[in-house]
Amino acid sequence: MSRTINRVELLGRVGGDPELRHTQGGTAVVQLRLATDRRRENGNDETDWHTVVCWAKQAEAVAEYVRKGERVYVSGRLQLQSWETDGGERRSRIEIHAQEVIFLGSGSGNAREADGGGDQPF
Repeated sequence: MSRTINRVELLGRVGGDPELRHTQGGTAVVQLRLATDRRRENGNDETDWHTVVCWAKQAEAVAEYVRKGERVYVSGRLQLQSWETDGGERRSRIEIHAQEVIFLGSGSGNAREADGGGDQPF
């Protein structure tokens, strides 16, 4: 069997303050909207929006330290989420499930890291 890789790295701006929620089992979860820009051939910038999901202690740290407009680095994996609306329509979106989040702030130079695994403080 050949090896496969599912890894994403993003450096962008947070689109809104993260909201900490909990699953029915009590696990903390945060969803971030992250904006990345790219220059088009005509010289204009175009913004891509990404949904980033953080879990457990990492989610708690992101909710505490990250605010709208701040820059963050995220590495993780892509995951497809599919569901059916109340009207019976099939919907789906691709999410980035974070394994590492580094808080770059708003240019203050103070980078902090929220690791998705282990017993990291945040």
